[in-house]
Amino acid sequence: MGSSLQGVAVLGKAVKVLDSVAVSGPLTLSGLVAATGYPRATAHRLAAALMDHGLLDKDPTGGAYRLGPRLVELGRLAGLRRRGLAQAAGPALERLRDRTGESVQLFVAEGGQRVCIVSLESPHSLRTIVPVGASLPLDRGSAGRVLGGEPLALGQGWCESVEERERGVASVSAPVLLDGAVVAAVSVSGPVERTTRAPGRRYSAAVVEAAREVSLALG
Repeated sequence: MGSSLQGVAVLGKAVKVLDSVAVSGPLTLSGLVAATGYPRATAHRLAAALMDHGLLDKDPTGGAYRLGPRLVELGRLAGLRRRGLAQAAGPALERLRDRTGESVQLFVAEGGQRVCIVSLESPHSLRTIVPVGASLPLDRGSAGRVLGGEPLALGQGWCESVEERERGVASVSAPVLLDGAVVAAVSVSGPVERTTRAPGRRYSAAVVEAAREVSLALG
């Protein structure tokens, strides 16, 4: 196994340690071994390395491992990022919803999923509803492919999907860029009977314009 693959394997094990503590709460070394299935020496080595980086620390009374201050701070910064994005995107997303008459969402990539941080519903009685905070897969739906960089890789500014994640629903999404990197995806979604099976023809220009407005607001 090459050094890069070894690094990826170690990173995966370290993430499993963090996930175990996040789900179970503070864990002793024995508890960490039981939760991860790692040998005691491996669990101890990973926990020590995570402590060195402030991602874990130890309860001074019971000696159990708990989430460290750096991880808590990273979570706080992620929350601030979400709120900042949502606030910056609000006016453009409202205009997009009014212009298209369909539901509009803003997604960010987190933890291997895409998370909805803004959701504006269509005025139609038959509409797409994606709750704020919903976690959806990155490998299905136009917003997931946008967050994976597909439009940039293909040299275009948007993606569409038809019944890819949910039957009867189509969507069009475009990337929000900050310093050239994709930081969010603006999405319009609705029932196929209104959006048609080629939703990009109808909505791509409006979605791309809204995503560009959000990008400018962030800059």
